[in-house]
Amino acid sequence: MNMLLGAVADDLTGATDLALTLSREGMRTVQTVGVPADDFDFGDAEAVVIALKSRTIPAAEAIAMSLEAARLLKAHGAEQIIFKYCSTFDSTPQGNIGPVAEALLEELGGNLTLACPAFPTNGRTVYRGHLFVGDQLLSDSPMKDHPLTPMTDSDLVRVLQQQTTLPVGLVIHDAVSKGHEAVAAAFKAAASKGEKVIIVDAITNDDLRAIGKAAADMTLITGGSGIAIGLPENFRRAGKLAPRQTAAAFAGPAGPAVMLAGSCSTATRRQVETAIAAGTPAMKLDPLAIADGRNTADAVIDWVKANSSAAIPLVYSSSDPEDVKKAQDVLGRDRAGAVVEHLLADVAIALRNDGYRRFLVAGGETSGAVVNGLGVEALFIGPEIDPGVPWTLSLGDEAPLALALKSGNFGSDDFFLKAWELMR
Repeated sequence: MNMLLGAVADDLTGATDLALTLSREGMRTVQTVGVPADDFDFGDAEAVVIALKSRTIPAAEAIAMSLEAARLLKAHGAEQIIFKYCSTFDSTPQGNIGPVAEALLEELGGNLTLACPAFPTNGRTVYRGHLFVGDQLLSDSPMKDHPLTPMTDSDLVRVLQQQTTLPVGLVIHDAVSKGHEAVAAAFKAAASKGEKVIIVDAITNDDLRAIGKAAADMTLITGGSGIAIGLPENFRRAGKLAPRQTAAAFAGPAGPAVMLAGSCSTATRRQVETAIAAGTPAMKLDPLAIADGRNTADAVIDWVKANSSAAIPLVYSSSDPEDVKKAQDVLGRDRAGAVVEHLLADVAIALRNDGYRRFLVAGGETSGAVVNGLGVEALFIGPEIDPGVPWTLSLGDEAPLALALKSGNFGSDDFFLKAWELMR
């Protein structure tokens, strides 16, 4: 067995983000979509990331899925497990970050774990236990209007303590800035006080590397993809991981392409606006029109085919918070998103069957629906488009697909335009 590090991610795009981080740090990395069969062949993978769709489901279901994934990873040799969630700590007062972390810690027999969603490259930092998005507190950022997990409190100790019975502590930046030995001492002090889950400040990648080195002996690590930056080097120092290798070449398949955006985040709305301003043919979907049959998959498919000859068309449902709320008031919170996801998945399946081989998908929930619809089981991690977002290539298919699976909050304004430059 080659596996050293296993990861359980609560959504698909976050899993891809983490897999990219581990690959960039020199680990041979495979990402699966859902929990694979017990006899799944991971090849020579040193890190395996299992992508779940567990962020917004009932906590009991999220726990069961996460435990199943962790047990499989351990059975295949994983020495350390990462529980990966969003760098904006997407959750509700009931979970699912706290309940899943608590269950995994018990399953793995650990006495202490850390929680650090920081991703400085994308502007997510933690200071004095408060999460910042750029220069804004999380509670002042657009995340306060998220349709599924509105984040109205930036104090992570307070947020997490509402979700778990385990005592939650904090290691502030004063200790982190002094390096891994100071962080390790802070962990030891927290454990002596009976604390079980420790929020850790981080404002730079150097902070994350120090935290990773201090956490070498933890059975469970929780956080955003940034927390993985410092973990591969622990295995390298122990002689278990070879020096970094040159990344394998990425070759995208030929064939027509399409962009599907279900996210309503501020970042994705800007990306849609930028693409349309640049002349991208675009079709907007309305959840209410989908629900009453005015927007149909067949009509979308016909429109995409009619607009694919000279450009890469964009189908999107991205709307401002007021429009999202109107749809939720009529359909309910979950159904308003589900009708869009299901339609876009149906569109992707039909287009794949008609020879489309390149898909850019925006939004974690939408990406999960599309990839599950396409029946993709595992992904090879390709070149990075923007921080946290690579092109990927489906594995095990006779006709591989190129997939860019973007978290709603990630990517520069011109993401939809420049992503294709890596495919030429």
